[in-house]
Amino acid sequence: MFFANLGLGHGHGTQAEYLGQGGRATLKIEGSYRFNAPRERVWELLLDPKIMAQCMPGCEIMNEVAPDRYETVMKVGVASVKGTYKGKVAIKDKQPPAHYVLSGEGSGGPGFMQGDVVIDLEESNGQTMLKYSTEPKIGGLIASVGQRMLNGVAKMMADQFFKKVESFI
Repeated sequence: MFFANLGLGHGHGTQAEYLGQGGRATLKIEGSYRFNAPRERVWELLLDPKIMAQCMPGCEIMNEVAPDRYETVMKVGVASVKGTYKGKVAIKDKQPPAHYVLSGEGSGGPGFMQGDVVIDLEESNGQTMLKYSTEPKIGGLIASVGQRMLNGVAKMMADQFFKKVESFI
């Protein structure tokens, strides 16, 4: 889904570790991205639902159902396993402009995804370093593609997200 990267600046990194086997997978994904913008501006963009919808890879629908709560429809593919996921996204534990948690879950034909992404923003010399970490749970057919493939897709989706956010700064 939705476990992604942002940026107008330089330097990002993603690490992923596979924690499960069989029809379920739990990954540990951590990364960072540097924006050439003040923290308040990055915070505003990250929490704007219209920006989020435009930046999440595969997002077709994102409707607000309550403050900081959204229903989504996303098309996601990993190798030959492709499908449409219906899900929910919530923004929790907001500590402006430094920290929040993006909580999401989705299910569809190829399986399910669920997890929280912890996001922290630190400003230095007019730039913002975003750091994120998540341990999403993935199950069903999509989990069967294996650690290496899931890690690669998670990094790719993160990079796409952050690069798209970059265009709004």
